[in-house]
Amino acid sequence: MMNPATAVDWTAVSAHLSSHRAQLALTAVASGIVVGSTILAFQSARHNEKLRNIKGSIRRRSDATALTEYGAPAAQSKLQTEPDAELAAKARRGDWDEDLILEQLARNRVFLGDDGLKKVRESFVIVVGCGGVGSWAATMLVRSGVGKVRLVDFDQVTLSSLNRHAVATLADVGTPKVMTLRKHLEQVAPWVEIDARNELWNIENGEGLLSGNPTYVVDAIDNIETKVDLLHFCKTRGIPVISSMGAGCKSDPTRVNIGDISESNEDPLSRSTRRRLRQKGITTGITVVYSLEKPGPGKAALLPLADEEFEKGKVDELGVLPSFRARILPVLGTMPGFFGLCVANHILTEIAGYPMEYSLGKNRTKLYEDIQAKLAGQESRLRGNLPGLRLTMTESDIGYIVEEVFKGKSVVSDYPTRLLLTRWEPLPQRNEGHWGEDDHRLRIDDVVLMTKEEAKKHEKEVLVGRKSVEDVWGKEVVDKVNRRRQEEAHYAKFR
Repeated sequence: MMNPATAVDWTAVSAHLSSHRAQLALTAVASGIVVGSTILAFQSARHNEKLRNIKGSIRRRSDATALTEYGAPAAQSKLQTEPDAELAAKARRGDWDEDLILEQLARNRVFLGDDGLKKVRESFVIVVGCGGVGSWAATMLVRSGVGKVRLVDFDQVTLSSLNRHAVATLADVGTPKVMTLRKHLEQVAPWVEIDARNELWNIENGEGLLSGNPTYVVDAIDNIETKVDLLHFCKTRGIPVISSMGAGCKSDPTRVNIGDISESNEDPLSRSTRRRLRQKGITTGITVVYSLEKPGPGKAALLPLADEEFEKGKVDELGVLPSFRARILPVLGTMPGFFGLCVANHILTEIAGYPMEYSLGKNRTKLYEDIQAKLAGQESRLRGNLPGLRLTMTESDIGYIVEEVFKGKSVVSDYPTRLLLTRWEPLPQRNEGHWGEDDHRLRIDDVVLMTKEEAKKHEKEVLVGRKSVEDVWGKEVVDKVNRRRQEEAHYAKFR
């Protein structure tokens, strides 16, 4: 038996040990906190140092110099002559922290997902036209992480550009638009490859400027002939393209739409583009940004040239280049931005595979088929009920006449429903018998658009009864038909 005097107080020992373990635990916790805080502080300091180094390597705007009385730089500045090419070159060589890039693109990353963002960063987009629309599109494409962007424009920044250009400043007046964009965007995302081409895109050099297998092409050109050439070039070669229609004379952002070119209307640039593409065999399959805003009293319109300019002759020489517009187009500075942002938004979601579904316009194919059949029936009746008569005009031709020549409305009443095409003037008279299928074939300028009731009256009184069109419909309608024919004669040159 143990001596009570030497007995161990196990309760005291247990309490002592528990206290010791607690101390050790608290010490471990405290050490962990200190170590964790040290690591976090180190990471934060390292992160901030990287940011300071990046910001310190970018030249300041204070390098820009004073301006002349015309708003151009009084002397060339380092900012203009030496853009941050070194910084951009380092970034493209991989001398840039990937974590910082992903942090910069964090919001897009969580929206599009890792796979979507990866596709965007591996893409190559060419922006043709770097004015109001193109500059905004290019800016957002670069800010969103598109890996390579080629900027194509022959023009320079002017004072009047500053109401709508995405990045240009007074110091940029007189400098190429593409260089102005590159200079600015290399300070936003130097790891994006920006290829600036101060050149005019045209059909002669189109192959070179669109080389490199682009993921997408942006058409932000406001010259109709070049625009049509670019869209035809891309469409026939299978290059994805999105085109901006006219932002000039527009003021309602709620009327801006994205859709197929066959759906666009109420805009002269859109109408002319669509019409000329139809003549080249393209009626659909090109995505466009367009406005449904209608012109009206009190709204902006293309400013006419002064009478004295016409008196001098050769007004076409007033443009920067042959066939480029010489008149001032009224532009509310906000609207090109809307168009450009819509363009960039479409490209980003399309490349990333993000689900998008735009509202569709009317499908009038069935209408064209019906009009074609009814017109063939009329031609058969006028030739003595000739069986099996076939028109040389295709369904595409019918659509062109209805939508482009007559704007989808009756030439008599302007009604847009229950429409038919009818021969305008009667066939030449014959002494005996009837004309055959190959005699006096219908051409586009031989027909007019009327409602079914008007076409029935026209056939009875003009085509069969041989009354004059003016006696039946009046001089105003005859003049309207002649204007439509003259307009079509102009567009026919582009077929």
